[in-house]
Amino acid sequence: MADRPTYGNIRHGFVYERVPHITLKSIANNAEINVIWEKWQKTLEPLRLELIKLVETHWEEWEIPREIESYIPSWLTSVTQQRVTVEPVDRQAHVQRIKNLHAAWWEARIGRQKEIDASIAAKADFEFLYDKPYTDSKKVRVAGPFTVESLSPHRMLTVDENDDIIDPLERAVQDGAQDFASMILEELKRSGVQQAHKEDKIVFTALKGWPGVRYINAEGRYMEGEKERRAAIFIGPEFGSVTRQDLAAAAREAGEAGFELLISCAFNYDAASSDLPSLGTVRILKARMNADLHMSADLKNTGKGNLFVIFGEPDIVIEDAPDNQIKVTVKGVDVFDPATGEVRNDDPATIACWFIDTDYNEESFFVRHAYFLGAGDLYKSLKTTLKAEIDREAWESLHSATSRPFDRPKSGRIAVKVINHLGDEVMKVYKVQ
Repeated sequence: MADRPTYGNIRHGFVYERVPHITLKSIANNAEINVIWEKWQKTLEPLRLELIKLVETHWEEWEIPREIESYIPSWLTSVTQQRVTVEPVDRQAHVQRIKNLHAAWWEARIGRQKEIDASIAAKADFEFLYDKPYTDSKKVRVAGPFTVESLSPHRMLTVDENDDIIDPLERAVQDGAQDFASMILEELKRSGVQQAHKEDKIVFTALKGWPGVRYINAEGRYMEGEKERRAAIFIGPEFGSVTRQDLAAAAREAGEAGFELLISCAFNYDAASSDLPSLGTVRILKARMNADLHMSADLKNTGKGNLFVIFGEPDIVIEDAPDNQIKVTVKGVDVFDPATGEVRNDDPATIACWFIDTDYNEESFFVRHAYFLGAGDLYKSLKTTLKAEIDREAWESLHSATSRPFDRPKSGRIAVKVINHLGDEVMKVYKVQ
């Protein structure tokens, strides 16, 4: 429950709301209900007997009305006719006593039901509402919400009446269902490829399938100024990441087919793929697909969502520092300009934050340095959000495009991760002597 002690340890899990799962079996097996009933009957039954004596009407427990006002005039007439010597003041006292008895009986009746309901709820099993964790209003969230996603490493296979294995993906194709690549191409043609700036969006004038050898799925045409250009479209796996080897193979296939630009669309890329901006004369643009495409059948076909976003390569400079240390400066992000076909460098203000793993092990990225950029008065915005005073000097050490000096990596590599204001990220690995 929310009032139980918590220890601020994520290993213990979140504290969720819970509700009782009441069944007829749990009610039938609850012996405490009979005890509660007998206890309250000692109060309810005398009140009922006295009430029906005064109103001269026999009522069983379930017949006693909830409202008493509509019955009072007939009782007054009855009392007046049978007791003609009773004074008006006594008649009013008679009616008031009936009201008091009626109110006391219903108060006890409701009290009995509440105690029975509490007993039923306490004895029943509970279900946790995993979509309703308790929130701590005393904490201020500075970062956005996060999700944890997991993918099964296998597909479930079934067998038919002849004990032959049935692949659900093959069955879907046989039944005429739309395959993953066709769905992605339809959304790509409708939405285009978005970049950090709206004016840099790549809008396809035509998009059609390509009979590639293995990697190229489609040919897209877009305008570069007044001239129409061709781009090879490579679609990554529905579940999994695109590797550097996949990009290199797709770029070679695109070069052999006469393409000058390869647009790769994938949900995730491995770290090594960031070191491949081009292959020969073929420029490679890596578009990250929105996870909403996993539920494309339920998407609204508005064409306004950022379903395919290209976040350019970070422009990083590694410099020597005193005591045989090094420091990193981010100059901006390289962005492809579809109007000119060139790559330009954007200002660091387009970067929301950037992180450094000062000793990258090629397996996991550990945030050892964190810095925050962006346009506007971020210091004022942070104070307003936290509703507290912030150490200006401490903030300035984090609001920087140049890192603090750090030791040279023992692994010989550092990794830099850059995140823009749309929430898109790119990571690049650098070798350090």
